[in-house]
Amino acid sequence: MSMFNIFNVTGSAISSQAQRLNVVASNLANADAVAGPDGQAYKARQVVFETVPMGSQAAQGVKVQNVYESDVPNRKVFQPQHPSADAEGYVTHSNVNPVEEMVNMISASRSYQNNVEVMNTAKNLLLKTLQMGQ
Repeated sequence: MSMFNIFNVTGSAISSQAQRLNVVASNLANADAVAGPDGQAYKARQVVFETVPMGSQAAQGVKVQNVYESDVPNRKVFQPQHPSADAEGYVTHSNVNPVEEMVNMISASRSYQNNVEVMNTAKNLLLKTLQMGQ
């Protein structure tokens, strides 16, 4: 196994965490959204990761397997004066939980930072190895 494989693994992890951060940002941006003209409210999305074994010929490390919509029911709030209220006076809001999304964002950003640190450490080790030969 080559020392350069660490760059493949951390690079794939950084890319996956960046996609996770984008999904979290989209969820947070739509946290207060109500049902649109089609009657469907925004559904929170979650990222599912998949590990790629080291022995495979393809990319190694982590990849995004799927981005799925949460099956948590949307919030219904009784607001009969709201223009988006249904016949019973309820407005359908998104099912995004901002607290969970903030925790998810912190977790993703920490994972991203850790992988950047691993990549920098590996780079410094390779540079030190090259300097030993001088």
